[in-house]
Amino acid sequence: MKSYPRYYFLVESPLVTLAGFGLLIMGSSRLAFALTTLGALVWVYSLSIPLAFITQKFSPQRGRTITLLFLISFIAGIFLFLLFLASPLFAMRTQYLIILTPVVCVGSHLPKSYQKMLRKEVYVRALFEAFGLGLLIVAFALIREPLGYMTLSLPGGIWGIIELEYDWDFIIPIRVVSSSAGALILLGYATALFQSIRKNYLKTKERP
Repeated sequence: MKSYPRYYFLVESPLVTLAGFGLLIMGSSRLAFALTTLGALVWVYSLSIPLAFITQKFSPQRGRTITLLFLISFIAGIFLFLLFLASPLFAMRTQYLIILTPVVCVGSHLPKSYQKMLRKEVYVRALFEAFGLGLLIVAFALIREPLGYMTLSLPGGIWGIIELEYDWDFIIPIRVVSSSAGALILLGYATALFQSIRKNYLKTKERP
Protein backbone atom coordinates (compact mmCIF):
# COMPACT_ATOMS: atom_id res chain seq x y z
CA MET A 1 0.00 0.00 0.00
CA LYS A 2 1.33 3.38 -0.98
CA SER A 3 2.33 5.52 1.99
CA TYR A 4 0.28 8.66 2.53
CA PRO A 5 2.11 11.98 2.06
CA ARG A 6 2.61 13.83 5.30
CA TYR A 7 1.95 17.25 3.82
CA TYR A 8 -0.82 16.40 1.40
CA PHE A 9 -1.88 20.02 0.98
CA LEU A 10 1.49 20.81 -0.63
CA VAL A 11 1.00 18.11 -3.25
CA GLU A 12 -2.68 18.47 -4.14
CA SER A 13 -4.62 21.70 -4.53
CA PRO A 14 -7.90 22.03 -2.60
CA LEU A 15 -9.50 23.55 -5.70
CA VAL A 16 -9.99 20.21 -7.38
CA THR A 17 -13.09 21.13 -9.39
CA LEU A 18 -14.66 24.13 -11.08
CA ALA A 19 -17.31 23.99 -8.38
CA GLY A 20 -14.51 24.63 -5.90
CA PHE A 21 -13.67 27.87 -7.71
CA GLY A 22 -17.30 28.96 -7.63
CA LEU A 23 -17.57 28.16 -3.95
CA LEU A 24 -14.38 30.10 -3.26
CA ILE A 25 -15.52 33.21 -5.12
CA MET A 26 -19.06 33.32 -3.70
CA GLY A 27 -18.28 32.06 -0.21
CA SER A 28 -15.46 34.50 0.46
CA SER A 29 -17.52 37.64 -0.10
CA ARG A 30 -18.29 37.92 3.64
CA LEU A 31 -16.57 36.33 6.62
CA ALA A 32 -19.90 35.03 7.96
CA PHE A 33 -20.50 33.20 4.68
CA ALA A 34 -16.95 31.86 4.68
CA LEU A 35 -17.24 30.41 8.19
CA THR A 36 -20.53 28.77 7.28
CA THR A 37 -18.98 27.32 4.13
CA LEU A 38 -16.09 25.93 6.18
CA GLY A 39 -18.53 24.26 8.56
CA ALA A 40 -20.55 22.83 5.66
CA LEU A 41 -17.44 21.42 3.98
CA VAL A 42 -16.21 19.72 7.15
CA TRP A 43 -19.71 18.36 7.82
CA VAL A 44 -20.18 16.99 4.30
CA TYR A 45 -16.69 15.54 3.90
CA SER A 46 -16.52 13.95 7.35
CA LEU A 47 -19.92 12.25 7.02
CA SER A 48 -19.73 11.28 3.34
CA ILE A 49 -16.78 8.92 3.85
CA PRO A 50 -18.50 6.70 6.46
CA LEU A 51 -21.61 6.76 4.30
CA ALA A 52 -19.60 5.64 1.28
CA PHE A 53 -18.10 2.73 3.25
CA ILE A 54 -21.51 1.66 4.55
CA THR A 55 -23.26 1.80 1.17
CA GLN A 56 -20.44 0.31 -0.95
CA LYS A 57 -22.10 -3.13 -0.96
CA PHE A 58 -25.50 -1.79 -1.90
CA SER A 59 -24.76 0.91 -4.46
CA PRO A 60 -24.59 -0.28 -8.11
CA GLN A 61 -21.45 0.03 -10.18
CA ARG A 62 -23.29 1.94 -12.87
CA GLY A 63 -24.58 5.25 -11.67
CA ARG A 64 -22.50 5.15 -8.49
CA THR A 65 -21.56 8.81 -8.89
CA ILE A 66 -25.21 9.84 -9.10
CA THR A 67 -26.01 7.69 -6.07
CA LEU A 68 -23.19 9.25 -4.07
CA LEU A 69 -24.26 12.73 -5.12
CA PHE A 70 -27.78 12.02 -3.93
CA LEU A 71 -26.61 10.66 -0.57
CA ILE A 72 -24.10 13.44 0.01
CA SER A 73 -26.74 16.00 -0.95
CA PHE A 74 -28.93 14.49 1.76
CA ILE A 75 -26.09 15.07 4.26
CA ALA A 76 -25.78 18.69 3.11
CA GLY A 77 -29.55 19.02 3.42
CA ILE A 78 -29.35 18.02 7.09
CA PHE A 79 -26.75 20.76 7.66
CA LEU A 80 -28.98 23.28 5.91
CA PHE A 81 -31.97 22.17 7.99
CA LEU A 82 -30.02 22.58 11.25
CA LEU A 83 -28.85 26.01 10.09
CA PHE A 84 -32.45 26.92 9.25
CA LEU A 85 -33.52 25.98 12.77
CA ALA A 86 -30.81 28.24 14.20
CA SER A 87 -31.37 31.20 11.86
CA PRO A 88 -33.89 30.99 8.98
CA LEU A 89 -32.77 34.28 7.39
CA PHE A 90 -29.10 33.33 7.42
CA ALA A 91 -29.92 29.87 6.05
CA MET A 92 -31.75 31.47 3.13
CA ARG A 93 -28.75 33.70 2.39
CA THR A 94 -26.23 30.85 2.45
CA GLN A 95 -28.22 27.95 1.02
CA TYR A 96 -26.62 28.27 -2.43
CA LEU A 97 -23.19 27.80 -0.82
CA ILE A 98 -24.28 24.68 1.06
CA ILE A 99 -25.85 23.25 -2.09
CA LEU A 100 -22.47 23.48 -3.85
CA THR A 101 -20.59 21.46 -1.20
CA PRO A 102 -21.86 18.02 -2.38
CA VAL A 103 -20.81 18.87 -5.93
CA VAL A 104 -17.32 19.80 -4.72
CA CYS A 105 -17.07 16.60 -2.66
CA VAL A 106 -18.15 14.29 -5.49
CA GLY A 107 -16.09 16.21 -8.04
CA SER A 108 -12.94 15.63 -5.99
CA HIS A 109 -13.31 11.88 -6.70
CA LEU A 110 -12.61 11.24 -3.03
CA PRO A 111 -15.73 9.14 -2.32
CA LYS A 112 -14.96 6.97 -5.36
CA SER A 113 -11.32 6.39 -4.45
CA TYR A 114 -11.90 5.04 -0.94
CA GLN A 115 -11.70 1.41 -2.16
CA LYS A 116 -8.08 1.88 -3.24
CA MET A 117 -6.93 3.43 0.04
CA LEU A 118 -6.77 2.55 3.70
CA ARG A 119 -9.70 3.83 5.71
CA LYS A 120 -7.47 6.06 7.84
CA GLU A 121 -5.93 7.57 4.73
CA VAL A 122 -9.35 8.39 3.34
CA TYR A 123 -10.33 10.25 6.51
CA VAL A 124 -7.04 12.17 6.53
CA ARG A 125 -7.43 13.16 2.90
CA ALA A 126 -11.06 14.18 3.48
CA LEU A 127 -10.07 16.47 6.35
CA PHE A 128 -7.23 17.98 4.30
CA GLU A 129 -9.55 18.75 1.40
CA ALA A 130 -12.34 20.13 3.57
CA PHE A 131 -10.13 22.30 5.77
CA GLY A 132 -7.84 23.23 2.87
CA LEU A 133 -10.63 24.70 0.78
CA GLY A 134 -12.57 26.03 3.79
CA LEU A 135 -9.62 27.85 5.33
CA LEU A 136 -8.69 29.27 1.94
CA ILE A 137 -12.21 30.71 1.65
CA VAL A 138 -11.92 32.19 5.16
CA ALA A 139 -8.52 33.71 4.30
CA PHE A 140 -9.97 35.33 1.18
CA ALA A 141 -12.92 36.66 3.19
CA LEU A 142 -10.56 38.24 5.71
CA ILE A 143 -9.06 40.21 2.84
CA ARG A 144 -12.12 40.97 0.71
CA GLU A 145 -14.61 42.10 3.34
CA PRO A 146 -12.41 44.48 5.40
CA LEU A 147 -10.90 46.11 2.31
CA GLY A 148 -14.12 46.19 0.30
CA TYR A 149 -16.79 46.93 2.91
CA MET A 150 -14.76 48.14 5.92
CA THR A 151 -16.58 45.53 8.04
CA LEU A 152 -16.21 42.06 9.47
CA SER A 153 -19.28 39.87 9.75
CA LEU A 154 -20.05 36.89 11.95
CA PRO A 155 -23.03 34.51 11.98
CA GLY A 156 -25.58 35.41 14.63
CA GLY A 157 -28.09 38.03 15.65
CA ILE A 158 -31.72 38.52 14.68
CA TRP A 159 -30.93 39.01 11.00
CA GLY A 160 -28.41 36.17 10.88
CA ILE A 161 -25.31 38.36 10.53
CA ILE A 162 -23.49 40.54 13.05
CA GLU A 163 -21.40 43.26 11.38
CA LEU A 164 -18.39 44.78 13.10
CA GLU A 165 -17.75 48.15 11.49
CA TYR A 166 -14.54 50.09 11.75
CA ASP A 167 -13.38 53.42 10.37
CA TRP A 168 -9.66 53.76 9.79
CA ASP A 169 -8.69 57.00 8.10
CA PHE A 170 -5.55 55.55 6.53
CA ILE A 171 -7.48 52.78 4.74
CA ILE A 172 -9.49 53.54 1.63
CA PRO A 173 -12.15 50.95 0.72
CA ILE A 174 -11.13 49.01 -2.37
CA ARG A 175 -14.47 47.99 -3.86
CA VAL A 176 -12.91 45.86 -6.58
CA VAL A 177 -11.62 43.45 -3.94
CA SER A 178 -15.14 42.69 -2.78
CA SER A 179 -16.31 41.93 -6.32
CA SER A 180 -15.91 38.68 -8.24
CA ALA A 181 -13.09 40.24 -10.26
CA GLY A 182 -11.23 40.98 -7.03
CA ALA A 183 -11.68 37.39 -5.92
CA LEU A 184 -10.20 36.18 -9.21
CA ILE A 185 -7.22 38.51 -8.76
CA LEU A 186 -6.61 37.14 -5.26
CA LEU A 187 -7.03 33.63 -6.62
CA GLY A 188 -4.33 34.29 -9.21
CA TYR A 189 -1.86 35.41 -6.53
CA ALA A 190 -2.81 32.48 -4.29
CA THR A 191 -2.36 30.00 -7.15
CA ALA A 192 1.07 31.39 -7.97
CA LEU A 193 2.08 31.16 -4.30
CA PHE A 194 0.77 27.60 -4.07
CA GLN A 195 2.64 26.51 -7.19
CA SER A 196 5.86 28.04 -5.86
CA ILE A 197 5.52 26.29 -2.48
CA ARG A 198 4.53 23.01 -4.16
CA LYS A 199 7.50 23.19 -6.54
CA ASN A 200 9.98 23.77 -3.71
CA TYR A 201 8.38 21.00 -1.64
CA LEU A 202 8.61 18.46 -4.46
CA LYS A 203 12.24 19.41 -5.05
CA THR A 204 13.11 18.70 -1.42
CA LYS A 205 11.32 15.34 -1.66
CA GLU A 206 13.34 14.35 -4.74
CA ARG A 207 16.68 15.05 -3.05
CA PRO A 208 18.47 11.91 -1.78
